[in-house]
Amino acid sequence: MSSSDRRAFLTLLAASAVAACGFEPAYGPGGPASGLLGRVTVDAPDDRDAFDLVARLEDRLGRTRTPEFRLSYRIATKAEPQAIAPDNTINRYQLLGTVAFTLHDTATDATLTSGEVSSFTAYSAFGTSVATAASEGDAHRRLMRILADQIVTRLIATSADWNGQ
Repeated sequence: MSSSDRRAFLTLLAASAVAACGFEPAYGPGGPASGLLGRVTVDAPDDRDAFDLVARLEDRLGRTRTPEFRLSYRIATKAEPQAIAPDNTINRYQLLGTVAFTLHDTATDATLTSGEVSSFTAYSAFGTSVATAASEGDAHRRLMRILADQIVTRLIATSADWNGQ
């Protein structure tokens, strides 16, 4: 059997195995997350972290055209020193973040799903205060993007339970 024949055979075998397990694209026609895009309104942000989180959620879920779901959230962040120099100056921080979220039905305000996601990132505090502030701001933005992506993944994973599509 030639190399290209084996590849075609293995590809066909893998595709049939995925189809046999009941796999279907989440956003595909009739998929559990179909119709999710453009239907989730995210609570308005009240600080920079919330703004970055909401911006990423809207990037992933789309701007709301017909709000059927409302996503509320609570953000908690904490910076921990990681690298301390001999003169007791801190040169690196680890930024820990957690977002507790709840998805509500807008018509009834019933809770459809909820959960908590967490992650971390780090930033350098070595250099000028301006460089440290810029590094810290970037770490916060990166962390909020990570957490927003985790929330969207959870919504997609649980959408078969609460999305009537």
